[in-house]
Amino acid sequence: MSYRSTSLCVAVIIVASAVACSKPAPPKQPKIPVVVATARRTELPYTISTNGVVEPLQTAAVEAQVGGILTRVTFVEGQAVSAGAVLFQIDARPYIAVLDQAKGQLARDQAQAANAQRDATRYGALVQKDYVTHSQADQAAATAASALATVDADRATVERAQLDVANCTIRAPISGRTGGLLVRQGNLVKANASTPMVVINQIQPILVRFSVPQGELPDIQRYFSASKPLSVQATPSEGTAGAALDGTLAFVDNNVDSTTGTVLLKAKFANPAATLWPGQFVTVALRLYVDPNALTVPSAAVLTGQAGTYVFTVDSAGNAHQKPVQVERTVDTLAVIRKGLAVGDRVITDGQSRLVAGSKVVIKPASAAGAAPRIADSGATGSGTRTPGSGQ
Repeated sequence: MSYRSTSLCVAVIIVASAVACSKPAPPKQPKIPVVVATARRTELPYTISTNGVVEPLQTAAVEAQVGGILTRVTFVEGQAVSAGAVLFQIDARPYIAVLDQAKGQLARDQAQAANAQRDATRYGALVQKDYVTHSQADQAAATAASALATVDADRATVERAQLDVANCTIRAPISGRTGGLLVRQGNLVKANASTPMVVINQIQPILVRFSVPQGELPDIQRYFSASKPLSVQATPSEGTAGAALDGTLAFVDNNVDSTTGTVLLKAKFANPAATLWPGQFVTVALRLYVDPNALTVPSAAVLTGQAGTYVFTVDSAGNAHQKPVQVERTVDTLAVIRKGLAVGDRVITDGQSRLVAGSKVVIKPASAAGAAPRIADSGATGSGTRTPGSGQ
């Protein structure tokens, strides 16, 4: 190779090296904006959430005790009635006639009994003087006793006739709301018919029936007592936030349903505005106790992966780290952490989808990201909730 060619090659290599050296360095990875919150301990109530069905405190099927023509109906269907209020009136004239007849029979037999008693007294005096035989005196005494027994039977007949007359006026046995009217004025009603005339449901107070897994029974037995009843909230399925009614646990069944592994419970509610209605489905929250030292983070910070639940934390240098955690239960916007975090740890609540272990982050306010509020803003008013069957 000639000197000229060698010089040209060297020049090309030098130019290429200069061009290569002049390329800019690759840009640094930008910091990822995230929202963080601090793990802290707070006081949280512990509740069991499940579904329930409303049922009346009492139900009364009103039936006629005597038969006859229905002359009056004093209420309209669906009306609220008080105990003792008149509901129906049956024609009482036939029963009044029977009562008058029974009273006349009683008066007659009372007169005969009085006369028989006088005869027995006279025969008793005469037998002492041997004017009559002992047999005659005994016969007079027996006649007097028989007459008194007849009077007693007549009194019972009068009382029964008076009861029939009273039963012509049918009154409400309990206070509550009437159902559909099954008979009308002018109908012929029969005593103790198979179909009731009307059904009354007591809805103030009212009960809510619900079931919980048998695993919750030890805690319920531990905290439930007549002197300190457990608090229960019921929210109608179609209701809005804030429509929950407060009540107390009134009944725990004495056996576990072997087919479902659940225990039947009932809660009583005053129901002043008749918000709860028999047969209605509601969401029930039974509060067992208050955890005074629960370690909480926003539930948005907890993610689920193949290895279980985890969170991203931020260290003092602004680096993100992935930490596995165990969640004991969840609150509306909070998660109670059993293991994996300590008080003061900063967890990322928004922006985790762009993170990997070791990513650089920049913290921005929660309002800028539209994320869930920090724990400091959410307070501790929520209820720690365990939903039966969820395993939480």
